Amino acid sequence: MPANFHEVSFPLAIAFHSTGGPGRRTEIVTLGSGHEERNAVWAASRRRYDVGSGVRTLDDLAAVIAFFEARMGRLYGFRFKDFADCKSCAPAAMPSATDQGLGMGDGVTRVFQLRKAYADTAAAYVRDILKPVAGSVKVAVNGAALSGGFAVDAATGLVTFAGAPAIGAVLTAGFLFDTPVRFDSDTLSVNLAGFSAGEVASIPLVEILL
Repeated sequence: MPANFHEVSFPLAIAFHSTGGPGRRTEIVTLGSGHEERNAVWAASRRRYDVGSGVRTLDDLAAVIAFFEARMGRLYGFRFKDFADCKSCAPAAMPSATDQGLGMGDGVTRVFQLRKAYADTAAAYVRDILKPVAGSVKVAVNGAALSGGFAVDAATGLVTFAGAPAIGAVLTAGFLFDTPVRFDSDTLSVNLAGFSAGEVASIPLVEILL
């Protein structure tokens, strides 16, 4: 993991009222016939957020300024809880050890990356989960939840088994997770007169693809 990442979380009360979500970059070429050719420039999505809408009071603003200064603007990344997408399961459910595929045992490999699949009947996208919430990860082998025998690195999302799972063993996991982000500006510009009148400042964050 890069040294310029702080394992601290953005204030949850402010994050809860933020706006944003995943984005893609697609090149579209319109042919002379009117048909299109489309090409995905990015293999992975990248999330963007604006936490300005979560700043409701001057105390909230002071907390964001303090957090911004401690991160030295765009220099240091940090954890952000996207309340719309922070679980291995549906938002209203609780994570279980069989939520997401972790891998298949081969009798040799002991280390596996946490992942989350976004799928429907036509296609699927699998996202590496790099910032699980410490203590939230549950693991199962062939559908049976484990009470031990594995360790989780909350800074990387790597699950390490004490012994290599047997050949053909189906490994699954459930977890809570954060999104690694940074501020997307080196400047916070807030007009207190406008703030008092209900004006919302823009405070952009962007996902870090570690």
